[in-house]
Amino acid sequence: MYVRFQATTPNRRGTFPGVFALVNGLAAEGRLTSEQESFRRSSYDWYDANLANPSHVDPAVYDRELNPGAEAWFKVSAHRHVEQVDGHLEILAAHRVGCETLRSPDPGEVVYEDEHQVVVVPYGRRAEQHAAAPATSAAAPSATATAPPGPSHPGPSRPGGDRPAGEK
Repeated sequence: MYVRFQATTPNRRGTFPGVFALVNGLAAEGRLTSEQESFRRSSYDWYDANLANPSHVDPAVYDRELNPGAEAWFKVSAHRHVEQVDGHLEILAAHRVGCETLRSPDPGEVVYEDEHQVVVVPYGRRAEQHAAAPATSAAAPSATATAPPGPSHPGPSRPGGDRPAGEK
């Protein structure tokens, strides 16, 4: 089983940013109190010390062409990592930023995995990307494949600022 914390509404690209991207957005806009910013920094230091950054292991993991809509999910067995998210959820609630918790036994096609997390391409996202891509010739095949239903949400944003883990 996997868990993801993400925005309740899509961004301008049609994806649902993860909890860390949402908090990073508030920080970039200068909206965090000094206590919230202090928590954010210390929490990110903890994640940097205790969670691999998928982008450092595989720089292509969040490539929008190779892995469209890639998003990070925590493994529910990563108790401490999931618990650490609570403070981020409190910040979002204080700023009235919608964030929901998703749980799934199979969130998508796994493109990265480690002890605490997976990065997946949600089912159907590759077909959507191919269907939306302009045809390169009149003979180009159309994407008609249907994928099994699965939760869709965008990739994770990592505490350090890059996308991923549970765009987390």
